[in-house]
Amino acid sequence: MLLLENILMALSGLKANKMRSLLTMLGIIIGIASVIAINTVGNSMTSSIQSEFEEMGANNISIGVSQKSSSSETDEWGMTFNEGPHSTTMSDEDYLNDDILTDISEKWPEDIKGIMREASAGSGTVTINDDYAYVSVKGENDFGLDDAIDDDKLLSGRKFKNRDYTEARKVCIVSDYFCNNLYAGDTSAAIGQNVKVVISNKNYYFTIVGVYEYEDSEYSSTSEADTETSMYVPVDTAFDLLHKDSQYSEVTLATASGVNVDSFMEEVQDYINKRYYRNNESFEVSTFSMSSILESMTSQLTMMSLAISIIAGISLLVGGIGVMNIMLVSIQERTREIGTRKALGATNTSIRLQFIVESIVLCIVGGIIGMFLGLILGAVGSEKLGYAARASTGSIIFAIVFSMVIGVFFGYYPANKAAQMNPIDALRYE
Repeated sequence: MLLLENILMALSGLKANKMRSLLTMLGIIIGIASVIAINTVGNSMTSSIQSEFEEMGANNISIGVSQKSSSSETDEWGMTFNEGPHSTTMSDEDYLNDDILTDISEKWPEDIKGIMREASAGSGTVTINDDYAYVSVKGENDFGLDDAIDDDKLLSGRKFKNRDYTEARKVCIVSDYFCNNLYAGDTSAAIGQNVKVVISNKNYYFTIVGVYEYEDSEYSSTSEADTETSMYVPVDTAFDLLHKDSQYSEVTLATASGVNVDSFMEEVQDYINKRYYRNNESFEVSTFSMSSILESMTSQLTMMSLAISIIAGISLLVGGIGVMNIMLVSIQERTREIGTRKALGATNTSIRLQFIVESIVLCIVGGIIGMFLGLILGAVGSEKLGYAARASTGSIIFAIVFSMVIGVFFGYYPANKAAQMNPIDALRYE
């Protein structure tokens, strides 16, 4: 009951001295608002980056062929010998091939969802009368094509069928930019058309079976008519154009959910190097995952937010000192009231509790105002940066709890001073 009375008394005091209370709470408001706003913007950026990486395949593992690093050894007589790659040019046996990829797929069938295999057949031009379109011919397997073209981005036609892959058919999927240049934007009219692609002065003929929606880069300065877009063909068709067997300098593994990407990619790397590259003097396989970059970027953003929050939190210290100052002034103004209460039997504990509660209420009210102000500023800041606002629940809880801590910490000294007053001296105070 005594606690409720003290809270009501504190709220009454805030209402009676609105301007003084607001100025006292200003440091608390600014500090809490700054911390919440910074954390909201930081969370928004982190969530957006995580979403982008997930779309790009954060759990995918890239396997690439790279040169072996140089090393040096010193013999017992002190002579140093440098060992490094014997060749810097890759030969046919240095590349990854279908046999290696089939082997690792069969070794880890539950951990690998699929392998994205691709091959570039070069850039070329398709011309119909006076109209033209620039294309980059890319070979993809079924898993790679699904990653490159979402179902909702297929505007007309179809993706490749199983026979297109197994028979290395001369079929292709082109972009809507391609259709805009050559078929007046009619994507349906392009389906079934035979087109001639000129690559390095050689002519290749393909049948269009699908049209996808091309996403232009916002930083591109090239006009739509001159934009080079991807023309997708079955991966073995691309190798036929290159007159090569399957050769990959890099492939991408899509891992199943629940797989520890970091440990799994090391396991795959060690297996391939020991089995297929042990006797290769110049090249080896290395693995790479976007999850490690994502963790690093998330950690850096968190550290930046924390550092800026600490700097912003200095205003909380200033606000706490302001609370202590105003409480000392309030005690001085209410000296006779304190003396009267003690003369009527109020204990030191009740006097101390009264002023600590007043200090806590002052800080909590400031914290709540700062919380709402911080959420508004965080939402506006996130929107200006182009991110969806994501408030931090932790920072909101921190605002309320820290406000209470400030109230107790900076209110205890004035409250204790009031509790230790001599009632006779307090009643004589003018």
